Amino acid sequence: MTKWAFWRHLPGWALLLALTVAVTVPLTLVGVPSAALFAALVVGIAVALWSRGPKAVPRRLGVAAQGVLGVYIGTMVQQDALPALKDDWAIVLAVVLGTLVLSVIAGALLGVRRDVTPLTGSLALVAGGASGLVAIARELGGDDRVVAVVQYLRVALVTASMPVVVTLIYHADRSHSVVDVARADAAPWYLSVALMTALVLVGATGGRLIRLPGAGLLGPLALTVVLEISGLSFGLTVPELLVQAGYMLIGWQAGLAFTRESLREIGRLLPAAVALIVFLGVATAGLGVLLARVAGLTPLEGYLATSPGGVYAVLATAVETGSNVTFVIAAQVVRILLMLFAAPLLAHAVLWATRRFGRDRDQSRAITDESREPIRVAD
Repeated sequence: MTKWAFWRHLPGWALLLALTVAVTVPLTLVGVPSAALFAALVVGIAVALWSRGPKAVPRRLGVAAQGVLGVYIGTMVQQDALPALKDDWAIVLAVVLGTLVLSVIAGALLGVRRDVTPLTGSLALVAGGASGLVAIARELGGDDRVVAVVQYLRVALVTASMPVVVTLIYHADRSHSVVDVARADAAPWYLSVALMTALVLVGATGGRLIRLPGAGLLGPLALTVVLEISGLSFGLTVPELLVQAGYMLIGWQAGLAFTRESLREIGRLLPAAVALIVFLGVATAGLGVLLARVAGLTPLEGYLATSPGGVYAVLATAVETGSNVTFVIAAQVVRILLMLFAAPLLAHAVLWATRRFGRDRDQSRAITDESREPIRVAD
């Protein structure tokens, strides 16, 4: 985008930002997870259909948003969290791999539809790292509009059903005091911004050099995880303003690509997507029973540790019910990291299987016809 083009579209960007903030604030107040991403997606769709805003998010801003989210997700891996798994690493990894297999099965079933490619279906139902998957879906060859809608639907359904499941099925006592789980050793914001900037630049550049798919997200994420585990992160935290900005850019990236026809197509696949999300939730709850028995957890802790989404709701529920918070969040971090890093491999595997065993379906046909050029980290 040239400087003149940017200034010419400035009123459209201002409208997009104002509407997104106006929708984000009330959603945040009622506790909607990743409210800015959802608001940006909805507003982006409305503006695209109204033809009153910008046509797309500039690629450099998209890559920057990926990097911010990569560092943000990486800071979830606290130095004392993963050792909490102790001798239960094997069963936790087995359960997470089982969740990945269930996600692939659900995605394959969604990809049976003529209006969804197998690759897009698989990415849409990977149970972990929704914002990260939306950020790199287009680069991996999927339709980020479908991935955004179905991934957010997964998180919303899991989060909304959690209080009901915890109360009616596990009869949990939620009277425990909610403690502040924020980092006590957080670095000053300016040091965090400087370190985050370095991680984004080095991670994205290094990832591009080694041809890492989704390098804009996974490169900074990998470096941040290494710093957190080694204890050299110096209290790194991503300022909330930058997190929200990253969410907005990712939401706009998907939302602005919508057309009336693609919106109708996605509306038709939602019943199937809801059914598959419910299947995924029930199946992972079964894995939670297995984890609880092998690792000596309560049934509630097993359920929370294997919940296929809503990690912040999981953390809050674990605190409120007096559950083993450290184990639960460690298991959830393993799930998110594995799903994100497995996504590129999954994309390649689905493409290979589609061409080798199935009809060689054009990954850009049907509702993907209007997708813009993929974000290229080389830029």
